[in-house]
Amino acid sequence: MSTKDLRWLSRSELLIGEQGIQQLQNAHVLIVGLGGVGSFAAEFIARAGVGTMTIVDGDVVDPTNRNRQLPALATNHGVAKVKIMAERLFAINPDLILHEHETFLSPEAAKEILEKTKYDYVMDCIDSVTPKLTLLKTAYDLGLNIVSSMGAGGKLDPTKLKTADLLDTRECYLASLVRKRIRKMGVSRGIKAVYSQEKVKDESLILTDGSNFKKSAYGTISYLPAAFGGVCASVVIRDLLNEPIPMEKKPKAFIKMEQKNKQKK
Repeated sequence: MSTKDLRWLSRSELLIGEQGIQQLQNAHVLIVGLGGVGSFAAEFIARAGVGTMTIVDGDVVDPTNRNRQLPALATNHGVAKVKIMAERLFAINPDLILHEHETFLSPEAAKEILEKTKYDYVMDCIDSVTPKLTLLKTAYDLGLNIVSSMGAGGKLDPTKLKTADLLDTRECYLASLVRKRIRKMGVSRGIKAVYSQEKVKDESLILTDGSNFKKSAYGTISYLPAAFGGVCASVVIRDLLNEPIPMEKKPKAFIKMEQKNKQKK
């Protein structure tokens, strides 16, 4: 018989019932990337009552993170995001079973993390293309449930966020890069993606030093990555509870435009 005190989830139980709480308590969710999207997603997953979590990130807090990332404060520059988030998640739920990986996602790390543990859901909150592809391909080949966050940079309007199959995403530069390369890796439909249909503000783009697989970055605002994290977490929670998730489809006009562009090439 469980000795956990679940009274803190009483308001959630009013919404999803005792069975729903138990379903989430029995689930194991992997979150890769604890930046602006992933840090909020991880907190929402913990506050929903998911019983087991694995968090992965090799980065430390930088001053430029403070405008949008949950772990980032003026008092903890240089501290590992995994360490900060672990302390926060345990403060929310002391009974949480938490596995921590303070590492960037190399192909070797992805294989080790994904193959050795059974996950009910994988959350891809990585904003660099190469590690993102590595995670998605590995999880897809293992037949795991996946939700992937597309680009939150260069945008301002949270009401434009949608959920679709990765291959149906549009108006997102990161998504277009991932789509083209993931197809060549043999990945078809089946990955849920959270993306924004708002046109990106290209003038906010800057080039970076290329560290951590990132050669460029868009400007960001405080609430947009958090909104992405919230939608990603909602996809996971609703799927775990067997709730329907409306999926956006590409308009026919957009499909025709893509086909014409392919023919020109």
